[in-house]
Amino acid sequence: MGRDQALDQIDDYFLKGTFEADLARRLAFRTESNLEGCEDALQCYLSEDLIPYLSSMDFDCKIHPNPRSDAGPILVARRQEDDSLCTVMTYGHGDVVAGYDGQWLDDMDPWKITKVGHRWYGRGTADNKGQHTINLAALKTVLEVRGKLGFNVIVLIEMGEERGSPGLKEFCGANKHLFDADVFIASDGPRIHPKKPTIFMGSRAVFNFTMWLDVHEGGHHSGNWGGLLTNPGVVLAHALASMIDANGKILVDGWRSIEMTDSVRAAIAKLEVGGGENVPVMNPSWGEPDMTPAERVFASNTFEIRAFETGNPHSPANAIPPSAIAYGHLRYVVGTDPEQLMPLLRAHLDRHGFTDIELKTERDPMYATRLDPDHPWAKWVVGSLSSTYGGEIAVMPNLGGSLPNEVFSDVLGLATIWVPHSYAGCSQHAPNEHILEGTTQTALRLMTGLWWDLGAGNTPSI
Repeated sequence: MGRDQALDQIDDYFLKGTFEADLARRLAFRTESNLEGCEDALQCYLSEDLIPYLSSMDFDCKIHPNPRSDAGPILVARRQEDDSLCTVMTYGHGDVVAGYDGQWLDDMDPWKITKVGHRWYGRGTADNKGQHTINLAALKTVLEVRGKLGFNVIVLIEMGEERGSPGLKEFCGANKHLFDADVFIASDGPRIHPKKPTIFMGSRAVFNFTMWLDVHEGGHHSGNWGGLLTNPGVVLAHALASMIDANGKILVDGWRSIEMTDSVRAAIAKLEVGGGENVPVMNPSWGEPDMTPAERVFASNTFEIRAFETGNPHSPANAIPPSAIAYGHLRYVVGTDPEQLMPLLRAHLDRHGFTDIELKTERDPMYATRLDPDHPWAKWVVGSLSSTYGGEIAVMPNLGGSLPNEVFSDVLGLATIWVPHSYAGCSQHAPNEHILEGTTQTALRLMTGLWWDLGAGNTPSI
């Protein structure tokens, strides 16, 4: 019994349809955490599915109430084989965004798996039920083949990641004793390319904010009052234009990213973004100047206008609108102080004469994270994945998107390694979310090999 047998067994698990059955069962729970009335589904996903599954592997499981009364529960499960062994913490989230029933291709049901060619459609297939199903199945396979794991495991599954992980930071900070581990290894987000196994060691954070300007009580006829009344849409448009130029360069002092370290620059230099199917065409001249496309995604702050509204866009009237509102966000990397982002924006607008524009943040501050690509644990994971894959592994210093990685890296003080099993064109958060059949089977093999190697006793001694 050895590594090859474990890889053969996980292949059988996939080819015989057991993975599909496990994933289909989990997709059926409508765990839409951003909608009212989902509380029972959030609880049932843990109590009726994950706890029986983990208990069958001799995990001690407990569902904890969220420190925030309006947020979903948190499952912590532990399998302790020997205090002298390495301990790994892993993570997933069982909540999903809204299903958008009726908006999917061919009116398919988002709560069931629908196969079209090599795509498996369904809400949560990529984000994140499919990804933690892969990792848990790989754990189970290693346990069955070896008779033990050879390491200790802590599993944390939250049910509120799609709402910004409310309460997770407070929970982990107050219960550090539950998460005494040597390393954090989990899966979320996309690979750099669907056929390129990838790791990343942190994430950009996101600063969401609202800008608005109220000028008048109701609209006013533009023939009678045009040229006499301030148009708030025009003012707000000029304010936004002062923040970013026509090619996507950030103009707010203090909002641009800092210099990269040599190890980060070297890792990013090997990355090529934009490959694979179902991805948009990139604009090579958009974003921060003098940066490669990979540097713009993984090492740069980027400002986006998410929405802008003035007047009635669905039924425009010949009137001067009374107000205007814009929703923006800044994706930011390590070295950016989130506590200073709003003061810097306020100072910028005041300096440009937009003192009447009001501001509001939408979430608590997040912190960008990044483990050095040269860290021993990063190199160890790359080595394990490479031995299974038989080729080079892409190393992203951090994800372009956002995850609650600061909880694991900063609050718990763990080296954080993410092994994503999705790809950038997977349509997560939108209708037609899907995973790729070939990528999924490869991911099962990669994680089985990784868990097997973790129990072989040659892990970093830090």
